Amino acid sequence: MRVLLKLSGESLMGQRQFGHDIDFIQSIAQDIKTVVDKKVQICIVVGGGNIYRGEQAAAFGMERVTADYIGMLGTIINALALQNILERIGLSTRVLSAIPMSTICEPYIKRKAQRHLEKGRVVIFAAGSGNPFFTTDTAAVLRAVEMNCDVLLKATKIDGVYSADPVKNPNATRFEKLTYQKVLEDNLRIMDMAAIGLAKENCLPIIVFSIKNQNSLSNVLDNKGKFTKIFEER
Repeated sequence: MRVLLKLSGESLMGQRQFGHDIDFIQSIAQDIKTVVDKKVQICIVVGGGNIYRGEQAAAFGMERVTADYIGMLGTIINALALQNILERIGLSTRVLSAIPMSTICEPYIKRKAQRHLEKGRVVIFAAGSGNPFFTTDTAAVLRAVEMNCDVLLKATKIDGVYSADPVKNPNATRFEKLTYQKVLEDNLRIMDMAAIGLAKENCLPIIVFSIKNQNSLSNVLDNKGKFTKIFEER
């Protein structure tokens, strides 16, 4: 089995307001190791929102393309931090960047990434898709399709997709499963529309779950716990 895990930058903050919560990232790393030990091939796309958000900077007057590139640099910082923690617990990893930075990581090459996965390495994709105006959610779907992943696992702070923000609306309903079309029609903002559209076109299942609980990643792959599955019903 081959999966792609989408980690937001915010998830790496844990209980902090900025940067990295090392204890929390170590917990995520142990969960990843549990999955790898089950012979699951795993690749990861990390966001950069804990360091910099290009869209927000553009709203305050920065030129959008420049702001997005700065955000991509934030994802590389996160990828290197995650790599360091994963390797400290014995996992072999590679960071591949959509923006070439040969001094600190490998450039993204599709066949090379696939070879790393075949050898049992954890592959961390950084710098999004390498293009401004596209989110790391879209990059995650793109890489999952390119790597022929069986499923995309989107780790968030809540345990699935709700009809409304459950923090603001305690009466919001959590969905057990959804179709891509339902997500698009109801504008359920769990991922941007480009990402959902690309997943729909390639029939890539998406599972949305909370990363806050211990062993949440391995539990989802064992079909345990709460989560929402987005797929095409046949």
